[in-house]
This record gives sequence, structure tokens and C-alpha cells, in this order.
Amino acid sequence: MGGHEPMKTLTMMAVAGAMAAGPAMADLVFPDLSYRTGPYAAGGIPFSDGYQDYMTLLNVRDGGIGGVMTSVPECETAYNTERGVECYESTRGMGALVYQPLSTGITYQLIPRTTADGIPLHTMGYGRTSAANGDVFSHVFNYPANYWDAASVIVNQLLEENDGDLSGQTIALLYHNSAYGREPIRTLETLSEMHGFELSQLAVDHPGQEQGNQWLQIRRERPDYVVMWGWGVMNQVAIQEAINTRYPMENFIGNWWAGADHDVESAGADAAGYRSLNMNRLGDMPVFSEIQELVIDAGLGAGDGSNLGNVLYTRGMYAAMLAAEAAATAQEIHGVAQIDASMMRDGMEALEITNARMEELGMPGIGPEFAVTCEDHGGTGMAIMQQWDGESWVTLTDFIAPDDSVTQPLVMEDSAQYAEENGIGPQCGES
Repeated sequence: MGGHEPMKTLTMMAVAGAMAAGPAMADLVFPDLSYRTGPYAAGGIPFSDGYQDYMTLLNVRDGGIGGVMTSVPECETAYNTERGVECYESTRGMGALVYQPLSTGITYQLIPRTTADGIPLHTMGYGRTSAANGDVFSHVFNYPANYWDAASVIVNQLLEENDGDLSGQTIALLYHNSAYGREPIRTLETLSEMHGFELSQLAVDHPGQEQGNQWLQIRRERPDYVVMWGWGVMNQVAIQEAINTRYPMENFIGNWWAGADHDVESAGADAAGYRSLNMNRLGDMPVFSEIQELVIDAGLGAGDGSNLGNVLYTRGMYAAMLAAEAAATAQEIHGVAQIDASMMRDGMEALEITNARMEELGMPGIGPEFAVTCEDHGGTGMAIMQQWDGESWVTLTDFIAPDDSVTQPLVMEDSAQYAEENGIGPQCGES
């Protein structure tokens, strides 16, 4: 009898091993289309670190999501659209649940591909703005906010500061000359007509190191405000040019991709006053100490740990939290732990983020409360305004709402045109 016990144990171990190796126990796969190289690496690195570290935290602390471990295969895109598509093609067969490419150019290329493949795409605060209309874009989600929201939030804040009247004022849009940078132009044009301010447009070619002519024009015309849609090295150069031009920094406002730590740290105190949007709150959060202890100190961090808690690390972590919460929602909807991309899409469309849940997750108030529906894949569109004080970012406002009466008609018009061009019928039944 004693001789049979080891065999029984070995057999049980073999079965357990077979189960672990089989599809029923496969990881939940969240590919990371990262860029740790090239002119945009300073933004790509902290976001990727935050995204991966949160998924690692879930594995170490919770045993994954719903008892299934997460896996984050990383593929370097260098913010290059062609390489981004190659990364998608090389990782989609791994059981990918959702893609977050962190690039508007890559997003535009992936929208038809991911939709055809039945894999959801989450473009958090970037990409094609009209994808907020889920009745057309069944597999694309851009909650909690999009670029047209950002443009409207900035104008709403400027209205607040000017007693509700921007008539006769001038706003210069300094933008990255790409699909990303051009995205807010239509909204700002509409808002300029509505509120009577003059809009000028100054394009900055990739990667953004040459801005002399644009700042000569700003020096000559002295617009009341400069709004920046920048990314990567463009932001640092623009801030230094503004300092050199003696442009009043408090009147220089970036969107949420032009308000990271590396954008202002090199200029230090000279950049004090510069403002930007942020779609996520900053500040100390309980989750950071958990990541420090269980991930970074344990040698499991995606990076060296130096980015923990900064603007883009926090945003990457926030993006991972939203993906994990959507996956858990999908597990609940379908009654299975091992979800696929189709189930993940259902979870994303049923996602609800409450203040109570953010508190439970150790990141209280990191973003606004929102609920996704079939028709609305875009969230509330809210953002805060923050300001650089010379050493750190200071939160100036609570979450500011966009003007939906402006943004929604633009979303519906643009998405209707896309649907017509691509032969897409209503995706939300009778509604």
C-alpha cells in the first residue's frame, strides 16, 4: 500500500500539470504595444511600466483576475504605425483580450482589423474620437474621455476664468502635425465660432524639435492663450521656446498628453505656471505602496521603479485597472473565469466605475465615475486642470465637464460618415 502512494501523488501532479498547461488554465493576455525607444520613449516608458506593474500586482496579490493569472506580452512599436500593426499581427493569436496601442496613428490602422477579428480596442483619451459612438464602433472604446472632450474642457475652463466671455480673444493651437495633433481642430473651430475667439493653427512636424518659426509667430502675434497638442520631445522644446519667448506660462496650456513630468522637469522653475489637462488624478494612493512592496521591491517591476506615481505611470496603471475591471465584469456576465476577446468586449461595454470601487482598489478618485453602454463607449469626457509649480504638478480643479451639446453632434456626424463609407449598420439593436 505504501508503495502506491508516491504513484498516486505523481499521477495527481501530472493531472494538475496537464490542467495548468491546457487551455482551461491559460493566462488572460493583455498585449502591451509599447515604445521604449525613439523620440516618444519618454512618454511610452512610464505608461508601459504602470500598465505592466498593475497586472503583476494582480498576479502576486490576488492570484490574477477571478483566479486566472494575467500575462502582458510586450511588443516594441517605437510609436511607428507600421511596426504597431506588425506587433498586433504577431500577438493577436496569443489569446489577446484587448489592445491599447497608445498611438492615434496605430489606432486608425487597427480599428478595422480588431473589429474584423473580434478583439476590442481601448484608446483611452486618444485615437478616433467618434469611436465613442458604440452604435457604429462595436469593438472600439475610448472612455473615460476623448480629444474633442479635451478641447471643450480647456475652452470651458478659459470661459470660467474670463467671466464666461472669450469674444475678441485669440487662441493659438500648437499641434503635432499628425492624425493625433489634427484631431481637435474641428472642435476648436466650432467652439471659436460659438464663443467668438480667434483660432490660429501652428503645425509642428515630427518629431517636434524644430519650432523656431512657430514661436516667432507667437512672439509676433502674442495670442492670449497657446493650447498645445504635443507628445514626446515636442512638449519639452515648446516649453523651452515659451520660456525663451517670455510667453506667460500660465496662459500656455497642454492637453493630457502634454502634461507629464518629463515635459517640464528639464525646465524646472522656469516652467512654473504652465498648465495641462489630466484625465487621472495625481497624489499618493494606497495602491502605490502595494506595487512598491509586492512588485518593485520583489524585482518584478517592468522598469526600475523610478516612474512609480508620476503622471504617465499613473495613467498606465489606470488603463490596466480599467482593463482588469472589464475582464472581471466579463467573467461575471458569462459565468466563466477563462474569458475570450468576445467576452472581454461584453465586459468593456458593461463596465461601471464607481467612487466606491476606486476606493476599494486603493486608487480613490483616480478618475471620474462612469458607466459604459452599447451606444456610449466614451465615458464622461471629464478632465482636471493641473499646474507645474516649478518642482511638481499641483491639481487646480476638480473634474471639469465638456460641452456635450458641441461634442456629441460632431461625434454622431463623423461616425455616421464612417458607417456609410464602411457599410456598417446599427450595432445596438432597436436603440
